[in-house]
Amino acid sequence: MSFFARLKSRLNQGRSWLSAGLAQAFGRNIDEETLTSLEDELLLADVGVEATEFLVADLRRRARLPRYADSALREILRDGIAELLAPLEKPLVLEPEGSPRIVLVVGVNGTGKTTTIGKLAHRLRSEGRSVLLAAGDTFRAAATEQLERWAERAGAAIITQAEGADPAAVIHDALAAARARRVDVVLADTAGRLHTAGGLMDELDKIGRVIKRFDATAPHEVLLVLDATQGQNALVQAVEFQRRIGVTGLAITKLDGSAKGGIVLAIARRLGLPIRFVGMGESIDDFEIFRAQGFAEALVGAGQP
Repeated sequence: MSFFARLKSRLNQGRSWLSAGLAQAFGRNIDEETLTSLEDELLLADVGVEATEFLVADLRRRARLPRYADSALREILRDGIAELLAPLEKPLVLEPEGSPRIVLVVGVNGTGKTTTIGKLAHRLRSEGRSVLLAAGDTFRAAATEQLERWAERAGAAIITQAEGADPAAVIHDALAAARARRVDVVLADTAGRLHTAGGLMDELDKIGRVIKRFDATAPHEVLLVLDATQGQNALVQAVEFQRRIGVTGLAITKLDGSAKGGIVLAIARRLGLPIRFVGMGESIDDFEIFRAQGFAEALVGAGQP
């Protein structure tokens, strides 16, 4: 099965908004009562007010178009979601010129940052890139060990220091090593931090300054990792991280742990940040470049009765 086929099967398990809520609306005529019911279910699914209003208005418009005359509500909603998400379908591009390219990975505790770094390292290595991991999470006891295991699995180099070391110093050493070894890409891990923790957010500013002293054009990507199971709180995190450090791309994780997945639509409508990757599970292959059409089909269960 393809990644998005697996995602479709996992999103539609149990009493999800698709199998329990929207399933009732999908079998009805497209009238105002149906649209009201759909609106309620979308809001319950963490889609958010802005994205819900957009989708309902878009569905009302599409339902009047000749091309949708014989279409089911599911198909029209799928196309509306795909259109909403299409501008976010911007894969991560790391130009080889001026190596190393530097990716700073950030997010709150428990979103799956380290796992995402490991999976990304594996993808880059499979493309023939040399990769070095910077173990900048020096506060969590098992963070370095976990990153070392991922480095081994991915065939990537890694730079570490003792627990409690200055994260900016670790990343500086990693950048120097990458330049000396002519490494293509540096993936810099950082400690998980709440977006409300001013001191820890200031630390990210310091890391950013260290990186810019090394290369004024860097970081070439600030990748924010968001946990799909956190619902609207993930949107709040994205807003604050974007405000503080200028996020350039998103990785959405743990979609297999979310019965909804609607938060992706809320983020799309509110921020419009590129979604680089989506992930589920711990397998090294449970990680894929974001595709708007594939995600829309997984979300509404295209092809189901």
